[in-house]
Amino acid sequence: MMTKAQVIASLESLPDEVTIDQVIDQLLLIQKVEEGRKQVANGEVVSHEEVKKQLGR
Repeated sequence: MMTKAQVIASLESLPDEVTIDQVIDQLLLIQKVEEGRKQVANGEVVSHEEVKKQLGR
């Protein structure tokens, strides 16, 4: 979940004229990055070597 402060900071970083699609894309990116950070903090990651094994390389 994003905080209101994160949303405001994200909007302030955009140019003065943007489309609603650009705003949504920016907010989704921030949300995905935060989700990834939480997953890393919780140890919910797969090493590069493990991915290679899973893909059969």
